[in-house]
Amino acid sequence: MRAFDFLEPRSVEEASAMLLRHGESARALAGGTSLVLLLRQRLAEPTHLVHLGKLDELRSIRVDDAGQLHVGALATHAEIAAHAAIRERFPVIADMTAQVANPQIRNIATLGGNLCYGDPASDPPTCLVALGARVRVRRGGDEREIELDHFFRGYYENALELGDLLVEVIVPPLPRDGAAVYSRFITTPAEGRPLTTAALRVVGEGDAWSEVRLVLGAVVPAPVRVLETELFLTGRQLTREVLAEAAELAVRDLEPVDDFRASGAYRREVTRVVTRRLLERAAGAQ
Repeated sequence: MRAFDFLEPRSVEEASAMLLRHGESARALAGGTSLVLLLRQRLAEPTHLVHLGKLDELRSIRVDDAGQLHVGALATHAEIAAHAAIRERFPVIADMTAQVANPQIRNIATLGGNLCYGDPASDPPTCLVALGARVRVRRGGDEREIELDHFFRGYYENALELGDLLVEVIVPPLPRDGAAVYSRFITTPAEGRPLTTAALRVVGEGDAWSEVRLVLGAVVPAPVRVLETELFLTGRQLTREVLAEAAELAVRDLEPVDDFRASGAYRREVTRVVTRRLLERAAGAQ
């Protein structure tokens, strides 16, 4: 690990200014569970670390009057999983964050850090994209929102620019007449990184869905909505045969990662099974 300057901003504006001033030589530090490993392995060698730990405004979790969930970037996975309002109104998020890595990591790692790091083999991106979430980003005095559909650009790449600081994740209300489910597959119980993930948000009408958002992750470099499958499922009667065909369609054009953890062919088959079971679970939850 090489020497660096450790900066502690007292406001979001100051943190953004520091990141902008030092450019590509600076890195924001939240929980540090991923960044510290990169530093130790010298895969990242910043000259300045901007520590966000004193920015308590980024730790809040609340549901607004419109029913939207607001999660500050520094909220940990453990805090999210245990939060009463999330467990009651967004149970899929509570269940998902309760599965991230292991208890030690969940108590330190932050949601904002997870999204910015962009590890393909991670849980929150897939789930939150399916839920139609967006992130609020600050740069100096300017602010904008980015749909998570467009936030992840590729392997460990995102849409943030120099000086940008992700401050909040916003999730729209879950449909009352539908379902939201998340699933993952790991090779062994001791492994914290999923081999494939799948998430689904639907609006239901009897035994059919009028709106469908189906997202696959971990198996590909960045979460991807399978639009053809979404269209296929919309308005159809939800028989087991239809759901099985939808799962086949979802992986048909998939280009899975092929590495030391698993072959692309294995990942494709696992993803098909996980997707079919996810669809059946959602259909039964209506």
